[in-house]
Amino acid sequence: MPGRLITVEGLDGAGKSTLAAALVDALQARGIDVELLREPGGVLLAERIRALVKDPELTCGPRAEALLYAAARAQLVEETLLPLLRSGRTVLLDRFVDSSLAYQGAGRGLGVEEIATLNAFGTGGLTPDRTLLLRIAPQDGRARLDGRGEAPDRLELAGAEFFARVADAYDELAAADPERFRVLDAGRTPAEVLADALAALHDLLP
Repeated sequence: MPGRLITVEGLDGAGKSTLAAALVDALQARGIDVELLREPGGVLLAERIRALVKDPELTCGPRAEALLYAAARAQLVEETLLPLLRSGRTVLLDRFVDSSLAYQGAGRGLGVEEIATLNAFGTGGLTPDRTLLLRIAPQDGRARLDGRGEAPDRLELAGAEFFARVADAYDELAAADPERFRVLDAGRTPAEVLADALAALHDLLP
């Protein structure tokens, strides 16, 4: 039996990593064999690309950025993601193609359809079984990031208009594919967000 692919999406500061970690614990407690991966990353090549695309000291044009993300994703799919799914594992993935559609397609203005075509080639058309979209206002996500006291990476340095376009794109993606997407309120407490996420997955998992 093929495994399930669940992705977590949203703006920087929405709480994706927090939710993903909590979901792994909750699903494992229910006896579900789940593997947590992140994008870009998860395999050595993709982790090295992650360091490049996030480095604020590097100049990286929008098209090069989109290609780098797609390359990292392609390697993750081939090396790790497909083997896990074929073995029947449930995979929880912190970001996937929808991030590129929103960030590079809309945020960078490259076109959602163009980025979708690029990533369909890179992933072989792999589509998540369910996508959890953590919705947060861009200014609230920015405030959370500022509260961490960490130096922003290259993408986090983009301006307010960029993140507004990304947020709008996420909403449009969710509206266009309601069977796959479940939109969660990232402003709720972590425990409430986890409960909402589990409810959004109840029909998908044993």
